[in-house]
Amino acid sequence: MAEKTATANNAKAKKPAAKKTATVTAPAVEPAKAKFAKAIEEAKAGAQALATEAQGKANAYGDKAKAASADMVAEAKVMGEQAKVRAAELAREGKTKASDAIASLGEIVAENASTIDEKLGAKYGDYARSAARTMQETAAKIESKDLNELGDDAREFVRKSPGTAIGIAAVAGFLLSRLFKKSGD
Repeated sequence: MAEKTATANNAKAKKPAAKKTATVTAPAVEPAKAKFAKAIEEAKAGAQALATEAQGKANAYGDKAKAASADMVAEAKVMGEQAKVRAAELAREGKTKASDAIASLGEIVAENASTIDEKLGAKYGDYARSAARTMQETAAKIESKDLNELGDDAREFVRKSPGTAIGIAAVAGFLLSRLFKKSGD
């Protein structure tokens, strides 16, 4: 029983002590809350400053990207113009080579017309001369026209006779490949 009394006395003694600590900690909570609120405000201000800084950097990178894009577009335009000029030069060279090739072929046929007369007859020789004359006239027409006129003529011819255009393209491709192959050797 003595133990029960001692335990009861200890319990009574502990209760008032708990009340004392509760009243002591209540005034200490207010400064802690104020410090916490201040820390929260500082964190918000820091986050806002970081967001502003990040937005500034993002805008700077965006401006750099726009400037680089504008430079690339300008460079692409310059390269496009250079490509047009070079393509026109190559087309003129191709026109000249094609005209020269047709004229040369016409000369070869004309030179061999007398041999054709002897071997196959005058009728076939006349066909060869006529073909040679037509080739030389065609070469002269090609040489006298500019590229736009040749393009228009080609489109019109293909519209009127697509089958013939395919056949001529095949023969011309074969002849040009042989011509370029020989000039490459």
